[in-house]
Amino acid sequence: MRLEEHILLETPDFVVVNKPSGMLTLPDRHDNELTSLIAVMKKAYGEIFTVHRLDRDTSGIILFARNEAAHKYFSQLFESRDVQKYYMGLVHGEPTPAKGSISEGIMEHPVQKGKMVTNRKGKASLTDYEVLETFGLYSLVKWQIHTGRTHQIRVHMKHLGHPIAVDELYGSPEPVLLSAIKKKFKLGKHTEEERPLLSRLALHAAMLVFKDPSGKEYTIEAPLPKDISAVLNQLRKHRS
Repeated sequence: MRLEEHILLETPDFVVVNKPSGMLTLPDRHDNELTSLIAVMKKAYGEIFTVHRLDRDTSGIILFARNEAAHKYFSQLFESRDVQKYYMGLVHGEPTPAKGSISEGIMEHPVQKGKMVTNRKGKASLTDYEVLETFGLYSLVKWQIHTGRTHQIRVHMKHLGHPIAVDELYGSPEPVLLSAIKKKFKLGKHTEEERPLLSRLALHAAMLVFKDPSGKEYTIEAPLPKDISAVLNQLRKHRS
């Protein structure tokens, strides 16, 4: 990965990165061979501190602190929920109502390690959602999360009955195919198998709003990645 292409903002106190999908934020305890973003950051910056994380398959904005004072400040900021976190992504079907809040508690799955479930005994969790566009098979949704539970948006959308597209843990691992979107789709003459438009989790951390240690407010945006944008273009083109 060419880190410079993914830097959204750099100051003496923090660096904001647009993480590609498929990359771990922190090293895998069971597989040291997998590249993590923190390892790439340490190589480039030397001293660097993790403040929050994104799931491996989620792309988008992630903030790192550059010194101990900033690390303490931003860790408290995220913990006290003084950071506004917005996500965008594609879900199956059309959520109704088109705007709402999900406040189901979230806890670890009693049997499946690494999976979460909604449960009234779980940790308090709050997700606001708004459907921006609907296409029948899929909808483009924007979320604001007020808590930072593991897999929060993914679990809450499953609870709503509209899981994120290409979510093998909480929905279906099936990729997004043009043949499902385009009515008269035909494979090319010499093509045996259709190439998916999207074969990873359709979730992107799109915007972060926060104040730095001096009180200056920042609104940082990461545009939708090419793969999700390509799906949206096809959905708009072949809207039924």
